[in-house]
Amino acid sequence: MAGGLVKYRHLSRNSAARQALLRGLVSSLVAHEHIHTTWAKAKEAQRLADKLITLAKRDNEATRQKAKGILYTPHELLPKLFGELRDRYMNRPGGYTRVLRTEPRNKYDQAPSAILEFVDGPRDVRFMMTAKTVARARENGISRLNELTEKNVAKVTRYRRDGKEGFDSLV
Repeated sequence: MAGGLVKYRHLSRNSAARQALLRGLVSSLVAHEHIHTTWAKAKEAQRLADKLITLAKRDNEATRQKAKGILYTPHELLPKLFGELRDRYMNRPGGYTRVLRTEPRNKYDQAPSAILEFVDGPRDVRFMMTAKTVARARENGISRLNELTEKNVAKVTRYRRDGKEGFDSLV
């Protein structure tokens, strides 16, 4: 993951602190479906979040216990994880989260920042950006979209429940 012989990023922490950090990030991601952090932390939290969704898709007693061990407030987050998120990603084979690089938030350390979000969620940045592009093209009287925009429209509507209708209503 981090390159070389290392299997994961150490994030300048010992094992317990790193696990606590990742658990906190994933708990916030499940609660808010969208978090802003450094790029390295987002990439490591993405691995744990994808595993958590895979556990939710199995939905048995053993996977519920494992999910309880990962989340900080399981009594609040387990119903959302095994309800809404499980239903949203049931037909999706993988790739439940997305990491988008952003400008550094802190002007002093210039750490590379990123947004970690669930795909096909209510705050899906790529969905909104694609809808904005299509709306701008329609407003300017462009009837034929370019190849890249058409490809992005197909990507963002493929696994969404509301699909093309929800996209057109947003545009």
